[in-house]
Amino acid sequence: MSDVVEVPRDRNPFTRDGVLRDAVGAPYYTDLPDTLLAQLRAWVDATPDAEALVELGGPRFTYAQLWDRATRVAGGLREAGVTDGDRVANRHPAGANWVLAFWGAVMAGGIVVAVNTRSSPSEVEFVLSDAGVRVDLAADTPLPDGSPYVTDRPTPHSVAAFFYTSGTTGSPKGVPTSHRAFLTNAENMVRTTGIDHDARSAMRTLISVPLFHVTGCNSQLLVALRVGGTAVIMPTLDLPGLIDALAVERISLMVTVPAVYNLLLRRPEFRAADVSSVQRVGYGGAPIAPTLVTALQEAFPGATVFNGYGLTESASLLTVLPDQDAVEHADSVGYAVPSVDLGVVPRDPADPSTGELVARGANLTREYWNRPDATAAAIDADGWLHTGDVVTVDDAGRVVIVDRIKDIINRGGENVSSIEVESALVGAPGVVDAAVIAVPDDVMGEKVGAIVYGESAPDLDAVLAHCRAVLADFKVPQYVIVATEPLPRNPGGKLLKARLRDTVTWGDPVR
Repeated sequence: MSDVVEVPRDRNPFTRDGVLRDAVGAPYYTDLPDTLLAQLRAWVDATPDAEALVELGGPRFTYAQLWDRATRVAGGLREAGVTDGDRVANRHPAGANWVLAFWGAVMAGGIVVAVNTRSSPSEVEFVLSDAGVRVDLAADTPLPDGSPYVTDRPTPHSVAAFFYTSGTTGSPKGVPTSHRAFLTNAENMVRTTGIDHDARSAMRTLISVPLFHVTGCNSQLLVALRVGGTAVIMPTLDLPGLIDALAVERISLMVTVPAVYNLLLRRPEFRAADVSSVQRVGYGGAPIAPTLVTALQEAFPGATVFNGYGLTESASLLTVLPDQDAVEHADSVGYAVPSVDLGVVPRDPADPSTGELVARGANLTREYWNRPDATAAAIDADGWLHTGDVVTVDDAGRVVIVDRIKDIINRGGENVSSIEVESALVGAPGVVDAAVIAVPDDVMGEKVGAIVYGESAPDLDAVLAHCRAVLADFKVPQYVIVATEPLPRNPGGKLLKARLRDTVTWGDPVR
């Protein structure tokens, strides 16, 4: 595609050892296991008695126990009529049963349909119908149990699961994710965060985000599998319980959204917490203030921090910002991961570094399920997937998200990035989270509106003074609402701005 300006990699810090290109030029790893099942079986054979899975307050499984129980789930699914390629809905809450349902469906030769357990009944019904689900593993039903069964049919390109996009514009779309895509993303996470490939029991990741989302499943659960480590699952986010788990479970990796870290660090019991085992602290899904990054580095003195950005369509990661850049470039989501090429489709030919981000690589989907028009609109003949995110890229290849194309505010002909304003707001005194959306205006077309949330009501004068100090005048919010409860976000941490637009009533302007 001639209008794509590829992002240079000459200053990218992540090695591309073992990366080749396929027929359309997309990069892929040459040294991965063929399938998820081959990866799991390798650790079952090597370390059968090592702990693979922990549900806080629930059961624990060694690698051998996980394999044996999942094969019985697979056998039960086959006895229920599941054949190769049939879709199996996984509606269990985060925990051991979700993981067993995932592995059981893959072992049965089926395709896991990861269903958002927070969806309304009508939204769930849409996904079940759209995916053509053969067996629905609902939360209130026991797992199937039959004679052990493990398929030998998958290839690297076989689809292992569907994850659905958040559906913030129109109906959600099913994203087929192959065995190779899952394993590629896990390898990207390992390489970019410096995890030892043979970490084994030293790698213990605390999963406090949903497993039906690609961050929890792909960049935590399956990363633990990649290195023979342990996935520790917190079924429901509980900050005091999370603090306890860091020490009791000897957690080495944790990942969550900035708003949760902001609240976590304010807990009085955190000051006395034992965090000596924590080696890596990840965040993403929302802007983060440099002061919060510094606070994380101070709160976890034995850890490196990193920012990650990705999509459902990319099986999670597209970019990672490493620890050495985390404070100075806190507005950036980092460099392309090794298996991904990034490009920019410029909005203005005079500025080739700013425009829509496109990507291609072995972890990206090749299509949307049963949506040929959406596939054609998003993925071109050269394999570039259009993300819908407007970015700017610096000389080192670091990516800064400017905004979603649809969320840019046009204030009297001046474009205002809602993400830039949100980044300023979360650095203001007393603000834990913020959302910026357009307020219709008869004269200016649109003005800048903000919804802010804090544990106690932020001082608006102080908030606006901070914004005026770091933003151009036309970007400073003219309407501000103080929310009394956390802002609505999807499981990946992205703000549900459509919901806010439908529910917020703006009062008088504050300036």
